[in-house]
Amino acid sequence: MTDGIEAVTRSVLALALDAASLRQQAISANIANANAIGYVPQRVSFEEQLVDARRSMAQTGRVDAFALSQVRPHMEAVVDSQGVPAQVQLDMEAADMARNAVQYQALVKGLSRHFAILSMAAGDGRK
Repeated sequence: MTDGIEAVTRSVLALALDAASLRQQAISANIANANAIGYVPQRVSFEEQLVDARRSMAQTGRVDAFALSQVRPHMEAVVDSQGVPAQVQLDMEAADMARNAVQYQALVKGLSRHFAILSMAAGDGRK
């Protein structure tokens, strides 16, 4: 069964909001532990998973919430090819935090507009 555009839109927005929230936690932890000996910085894996899900949906010709349900934002360690933890760069973390805040605000605005459209449709176009 193919889900409607509404279900897919809601699913993508929810996933992106979850990823942005998790990313904020990772960045905050990286900043808080920047000088801690032995700390392993974290990053959120999300965008790569979303691209993979999009590719699989394009191959089948179906866009559905099931393919999106396989996407799970999660934190992973930032290490080099030898497994050595990366150095936390506070300026980059601050820039990432600002970018993440802007993305989060845009996602919330998109979700608000999505619900406004649904509300208008449910009310037969009346405000």
